[in-house]
Amino acid sequence: MSAGADLPQPATRRLDQWLWFARFAKTRSLAARRCAAGAIAINGIAVKKPNHLVRIGDVILLTQGPWRLRVRVAALGQRRGTAAEARGLYEEVEPPVRHRAPDQEWVPLLADE
Repeated sequence: MSAGADLPQPATRRLDQWLWFARFAKTRSLAARRCAAGAIAINGIAVKKPNHLVRIGDVILLTQGPWRLRVRVAALGQRRGTAAEARGLYEEVEPPVRHRAPDQEWVPLLADE
């Protein structure tokens, strides 16, 4: 049995940390930058600080590439784990919505001319 197994689960988690745990950002500093840019909204209110606390049940609106996602926090997590663990930290409230067109049509590098 590990030493940390008996510790109570926290009631809140920093937003930047949760975004990193849930794999919406590659690094925690990138998650913090997204928060500071105002690209994240919690329960309909734009968040500007990465230390904003999230709770289970909060609805988070964020963009991921050309997609706008609305997810509900299902768990706070203890670490950045596997993709399957990350998927367990949230549930989609609605299907992803494309908020902008793709940047450019894909063209093969060695296309026949």
